[in-house]
Amino acid sequence: MLANIGLSLLGLTALLIGAEALVRGASAAALSLGISPLVVGLTVVALGTSAPELAISISASLQGATDIAVGNVLGSNIFNALAILGVVALISPIVVHVQLIRQEVPIMIGASFLLLVLALDERLSRADGAILLSLLLLYTGFLIRQSRAQAQEAGPGYIEAVEKRARWDRNRWAQALLMLVGLALLILGARWLVDGSVAMARSFGVSDLIIGLTIVAAGTSMPELATSLVAALRGERDIAVGNVVGSNTFNLLGVLGATALLDSDGLAITAAAMNFDIWVMAAVALACLPVFLEGREIGRAKAALFLAYYVAYVAYLLFDAHGHDALPQYSAIMLDFVLPLTVVTLITMVLRDREAAKVT
Repeated sequence: MLANIGLSLLGLTALLIGAEALVRGASAAALSLGISPLVVGLTVVALGTSAPELAISISASLQGATDIAVGNVLGSNIFNALAILGVVALISPIVVHVQLIRQEVPIMIGASFLLLVLALDERLSRADGAILLSLLLLYTGFLIRQSRAQAQEAGPGYIEAVEKRARWDRNRWAQALLMLVGLALLILGARWLVDGSVAMARSFGVSDLIIGLTIVAAGTSMPELATSLVAALRGERDIAVGNVVGSNTFNLLGVLGATALLDSDGLAITAAAMNFDIWVMAAVALACLPVFLEGREIGRAKAALFLAYYVAYVAYLLFDAHGHDALPQYSAIMLDFVLPLTVVTLITMVLRDREAAKVT
């Protein structure tokens, strides 16, 4: 037990150091290449911090642990949207870039519901995986072309910003080295953290699906959490939010796409995941839009709401896993009171934002 705790703490340390290196290198590279920090967060940083999800889902699938492979992605997306944005905004309120509201969040929502459609037969086939990966490549190429076009329109602003950087910050090799070292530490740290946490969970008799949805999902999302926290504290808030939205899109299109493509039988999705967790993931993605729209800011009140919902979701999973007597009552409260109140709140946010827009 002590060895597992030590491994988990070592993993957390590596994650924090890796996140600092990745954010410094990525933000410098964005200016040097004429790519906006938001797009760097949506692509380079998002793909990099999602590397643990990719490695673990593929490894779990090839070893026959498809529950962990699928639960890892679904749980990571729920954790990213609720826990990471909640923690980051609770520490430092975040102003949401208009491009996220108009383009990136709708794409994330579209990817979530596309997965729902493809998974209706409770399996992601190799053809489904190819579709998801093709969409990821198209999306990434579109983002880079769009950003470079915007940078050219901005003109001298990018050049002046690059010139203000320190000499090492303008060196492409130094930027690449920082990002590579950061990614390596993030992947290694996530692996140590997950290994230690899973070993402890299994010693208490927790099922693979619950481990995938909670411990593995949270563990493989530690790079996103560490990166978004460091980015927000360094003032790189576009990277902080773009990392979360980009990671969720990459998890759906890239991680599940690659995992399904590499498995000769495709990727099986259990009835439990199909009937509950995949719907929660899609609902969380959908809920991001009105939350981001309202004032274009994630303040501390919204952050606290996000965190409360994540705690409620994990509590449900634990009650369900252990067949707790309180589960029926807890489910009734969530379905009859909390969910309707949430829907009303989200609708109110949208209407209030539209009224504010008319006034201005």
